Amino acid sequence: MRQISAAYNKAVKELLREKAALFWTIAWPIIWVIIGSFSFTGGAPQEVIPYIKGSIAISMMVFALMIAGMSNLPASIAGDRANGLLSKLISMPIKPYKDFIGRISAVTTLSLLAAALVIVIGIALGARFTGAGVEILQAIGFIFLVICASAGVGLIAGTLIKNLQGAIMTGVGFAVVTSAISGLYAPYEVLPVPLQIFSRVYPISSAQASIVYLLSGPDMVAYNPLTSGQITLTIALSFALLVVGTVLYTRLGWKLE
Repeated sequence: MRQISAAYNKAVKELLREKAALFWTIAWPIIWVIIGSFSFTGGAPQEVIPYIKGSIAISMMVFALMIAGMSNLPASIAGDRANGLLSKLISMPIKPYKDFIGRISAVTTLSLLAAALVIVIGIALGARFTGAGVEILQAIGFIFLVICASAGVGLIAGTLIKNLQGAIMTGVGFAVVTSAISGLYAPYEVLPVPLQIFSRVYPISSAQASIVYLLSGPDMVAYNPLTSGQITLTIALSFALLVVGTVLYTRLGWKLE
């Protein structure tokens, strides 16, 4: 536990010092919540607007979780590689799984803080939610899946991209592009059919649709993401990304070069 705690504390301090990480994780999703709350609700019935705003807040909450895992996590790994700390850690009797558990825990802490701020801002702008009790608990489960999938992508990027800025921008670029083509930025129903298929398969957008379905109501989602087959696919692919990222990090990233 001491090694995990040390890795966690170090990663938290590094992330808090990284202005770019804080901007993309916290400021950028909040900016989009503000823009979306005033730009994407025109023409909708007044009684529906609060729930549309709630759906927008959820999408940007998911984006904040994505950025934390896909950009901040590889930035932490690449930064330690650049300053030589990773080589020192590898030469010490430290288990790699303890290192990445500490890193992932730090990223999760920051991402959950960002997610909470996004939801608070959304509520302040008029977002409302219908889910309560069991729906909230189920939504938390899908949030956990978003974190797992994002961390998996982040571990892959942190292992394969050696340069610090390259790792950050690769993660940001992947998050932004996949968000744009999977329905986080645009409604699912306006996507062309190939991208609708991708939206259902991509575990993060599928989890986002599930959270919206649970907390904002079925009318805010163009399909039912809570069928047994869809849920199974989302869970399987989320954990698959995490497992692939973990294996790559422990076998390729966690070794002296």
